[in-house]
Amino acid sequence: MNQRVAAGHDGWHPQTRLLPDPREAELLASVQLTALGGGSSALGVLYPAIHRRHTSRYPFEETEIPEAVQTVLTDAARHEGASLTFPTGWHLNEVLELAREAEARNITDHTRTTDLAQWTHGGVPFSDTESEGVPQYAFGPRKLGGKAPMRDFAGDRPVVGRAAAEFEHHPHLALLSTDRDHPQDWLHAGQAMQRVLLLATLHGLCSSFAAQPLEWADLRWPLRDPVTGTGHVQMVLRLGYGPSGPATPRRPIREVLDIEQGTPNS
Repeated sequence: MNQRVAAGHDGWHPQTRLLPDPREAELLASVQLTALGGGSSALGVLYPAIHRRHTSRYPFEETEIPEAVQTVLTDAARHEGASLTFPTGWHLNEVLELAREAEARNITDHTRTTDLAQWTHGGVPFSDTESEGVPQYAFGPRKLGGKAPMRDFAGDRPVVGRAAAEFEHHPHLALLSTDRDHPQDWLHAGQAMQRVLLLATLHGLCSSFAAQPLEWADLRWPLRDPVTGTGHVQMVLRLGYGPSGPATPRRPIREVLDIEQGTPNS
């Protein structure tokens, strides 16, 4: 999605093929750029948000997200072949309960705690961190209270100087879903998620993830649409107004992108 946004910003039209070669499982997509004839595309307007959007694991305000903003975010997901819903009432309480159950399981599951330790690392400056994983400076404060479904990336390890904070009691969550649950659907969901997050950033919203219940099959299934009983939830987003998170490591471009020069007319 970021590549498509950047291409649109520079006046190109990105033609994307997902999973173009079944013999190369790690080749997720191919993107061919064709000229637009100048000007930014609808995706191009999201470009300023690429470097501004960071996961925020800080408390958000209790301020409601305007219905108009929810609508444009829902439309953004639909443009990428996914659906975005904002659970309320008993459905929201159910999602929060499932997140709490998943977090409790993760804390007592040795395999999960080992995995968590492998994907988190010390509080060194951003420029000196590893190319992936969550550094300590991005953990956010320890949760003192509130209902926001926060994952504690510190696990049972003490972090020197880490503060505790009260989180929101009325968190705003959004469920990103697809009709099916195949690899191509995961790619559609990933693009939809980033499009939603970039647009949310432009509307002044911060975001984090509440993926804990997605990691347990018996907890993921009840997340689906309670009215139709269909759909596969691919991500639970926490949205709100508050402090933006710090920048975190990314893999070098050369590890995730190959560029081939085409003919002048391609």
